[in-house]
Amino acid sequence: MSNTISRRDFAALAAAFAAAPAAVSAASANDKISLGVIGTGGRGFYLSQRAYNGNRGRFQMQAVCDTFTGNLNKAKDLVQSEGKNTPKTYNDYKDLLADKSIDAVIIATPEHLHKTMLLDALAAGKHVYVEKPLAHTVEEAQEIMRLVAKSKSVVQVGTQNRSNSLYQMAKTMIAQGLIGDCHYTRAFWYRNALPSGAAAWRYPMPADATPANTDWKRFLGSAPSRDFQKERYFQWRLYWDYSSGIATDLMVHQTDIIAFAMNKTFPSSVVATGGVNRWVDADDRDVPDTWSVLLDYPDKFHVNYSSYLGSDHFGYGEQFCGNDGTIEVSKRQTLNFYPETYNGISDAVKARKEMTVTIPNNDHLAVEAHLRNFFNSIRGVEKPIAPPQAGYEAAIPGFLSVMSYRQGKKVLWDAKADKYSFA
Repeated sequence: MSNTISRRDFAALAAAFAAAPAAVSAASANDKISLGVIGTGGRGFYLSQRAYNGNRGRFQMQAVCDTFTGNLNKAKDLVQSEGKNTPKTYNDYKDLLADKSIDAVIIATPEHLHKTMLLDALAAGKHVYVEKPLAHTVEEAQEIMRLVAKSKSVVQVGTQNRSNSLYQMAKTMIAQGLIGDCHYTRAFWYRNALPSGAAAWRYPMPADATPANTDWKRFLGSAPSRDFQKERYFQWRLYWDYSSGIATDLMVHQTDIIAFAMNKTFPSSVVATGGVNRWVDADDRDVPDTWSVLLDYPDKFHVNYSSYLGSDHFGYGEQFCGNDGTIEVSKRQTLNFYPETYNGISDAVKARKEMTVTIPNNDHLAVEAHLRNFFNSIRGVEKPIAPPQAGYEAAIPGFLSVMSYRQGKKVLWDAKADKYSFA
């Protein structure tokens, strides 16, 4: 692309990236991947839907596993409806992994279970799509990285923004110099909900759920032992034992895609603050609903991150603030380009025009493309866009931010030594 961006150039670039997810042909009927899904609740069910919607013909879902019979039955019904076959059902994921007919698994369980399930799946010789974050702590993630290097399995981490055509477009525009040098990015994710609303992770709890049809012991895994609590089982993102909340459910997506677009890896320092400021009445949540993080990367690059679960006016997005222009991606489906206009800017920059491209439902398309990349990587025709190393780099800022918040200190990361320390 030339040093000036025309409407025609921009439109052509947008069209190319919008068409990208459909560029790979489907597998032949006898080349289907035998797939199992571990964790068929909200996210696992959604991934199954997107697999059928955007990748039909590439796989056959032969097994589903969940510790709640309600989720298990719902997943079975989906497979029968969409896949036209009846899957095997499992309560214990180890029984699914023992099934030699299964080639690959999707792991969409609570965060504290990711490490053990991922390593067990690799030991069983399965290819793995594991939801983000890669693990629950720095140490767990490091253990994964030591062991995954010995595996021949394909691993894709569920940071699907990397497969979003608009972020890929932003990465190309940045690489081509359209915003000039970029030393600052702002990212934010704001939500709101009624007291029982899912946007604050108070997901609806099935009325028929009881200790008899929810395997509480398997849900706990290595987490601290405690008596059955329905809220913890179905609203696990609210508790440190199973999740890091905003840091690893929301922020991890955004720091990952910023690093992807800017060709960065790890931050050198992280400092976080926040608290439970909005959801305070009759609420036992551990994780903050108000979250602000400052991340400094090598080569003078800074990320300013904020999230609040009490107002959705500003929504979700990232703003790449370059010296010659700004790229803003909003709600994963709109990309805006704004050239700088201050006095002294070059004529080439002045000639650039504001541009906007919107791709409706692009987040769904990105998930479908991310799964497609996983399937095609298993077939050997692509490489994972979010391999374990990328998942590790995505998770570390989230983990460091939690340590900073809970310790009240800035955290430093030594990438060469693969160690953290407190300032």
